[in-house]
Amino acid sequence: MIERTLFTPDHEAFRDSFRRFMEKEIAPFHDAWEEQGYVDREVWRKAGQNGFLCMTMPEAYGGSDADKLYSVVQMEELAAGGFSGIGYGLHNEIVAPYILRYGTEAQKAKYLPLLASGAMVGAIAMSEPAAGSDLQGVKSTAIKQADGSYLLNGSKTFITNGWHADLVIVVAKTNPAAGGKGTSLFLVEHGTPGFEKGKRLKKLGLKAQDTSELFFDNVKLPAEQLLGGPEQENRGFICLMEQLPWERLQIAIGAVAAAQAAIGWTVDYVKERKVFGTTVGAMQNTRYKLAEMQTEVQVARIFVDKCCELIAHDKLDTATASMAKYWCSDLQCKVMDECVQLFGGYGYMWEYPITRAYADARVQRIYGGTNEIMKEVISRGMGLGGR
Repeated sequence: MIERTLFTPDHEAFRDSFRRFMEKEIAPFHDAWEEQGYVDREVWRKAGQNGFLCMTMPEAYGGSDADKLYSVVQMEELAAGGFSGIGYGLHNEIVAPYILRYGTEAQKAKYLPLLASGAMVGAIAMSEPAAGSDLQGVKSTAIKQADGSYLLNGSKTFITNGWHADLVIVVAKTNPAAGGKGTSLFLVEHGTPGFEKGKRLKKLGLKAQDTSELFFDNVKLPAEQLLGGPEQENRGFICLMEQLPWERLQIAIGAVAAAQAAIGWTVDYVKERKVFGTTVGAMQNTRYKLAEMQTEVQVARIFVDKCCELIAHDKLDTATASMAKYWCSDLQCKVMDECVQLFGGYGYMWEYPITRAYADARVQRIYGGTNEIMKEVISRGMGLGGR
């Protein structure tokens, strides 16, 4: 295998530390969390206490001022462990960066330390019942009132961390007539009158992840809850587009780590499982299938590592990130399917990690923008315009 050069010894020391945290605070409980449909809140507080939340935020706001590769390490370890209920990635590297990059000083000072400590869990509400990958189709509105406040109305669905969320970044139209150019982002706290959380959604996979519906009925938001203040009014769509490369790369990072873990589980299994007087692993079909999968995952990992280098220097473009997201999530699903087949009937049993990984993988091709949308983005980057 090609040696990875992405990480320093400090990154690997962090990996070891986070693995110990997972072994103690996550692994023993994740099965139970899948049964109840959400992780215990305590796992957020303990992560904050141990410095595993918002690591890349400045120390002044409760973070560690670490580079993004520390978050990459954390994403890889959670994905490799099959701990799909843990929503640290979205909290650390989507919600917090929006506030850091676009928020006012008062917003950063108020919310980032709470997110870093685990006192607050963050979510971002983009998707709606009739608007998923097409963010310009958002119907939720936040209409400015005479006193300078905003009246937020609408609903959101498929919101990761939605049930636990104390703070939600809500995408809404402040100028509906302007389409995407009339979109803004709002900071909405749990407990704000008119803001209600719906049921936790039952999903094919990601069963421990608290994915929820959110409802906003005449929610009155003071002007200071507009993310970034007046300067960012009607710039929400631009903000979303600026952050999408990193968000999509995160999906690719998890996809490659999960696929590699699946190959490892399968190699161990086929070495022991015997049929027709020999091990499954001794059969040519098994060996060739695993060789093919390992080759493709190795290629994907090298590409993703290069993308991580680019993101660390703010040089990752949207088309390349879309390539990583589409290619790696497709590959993840392919690998999981092949590995389930090699497990045979046991690959269909929920107590086996490969079965859960198979179910968890499918959504990767949907969220963050469907893979069909990724191909549209890539083709436009090639100068091929659509209708």
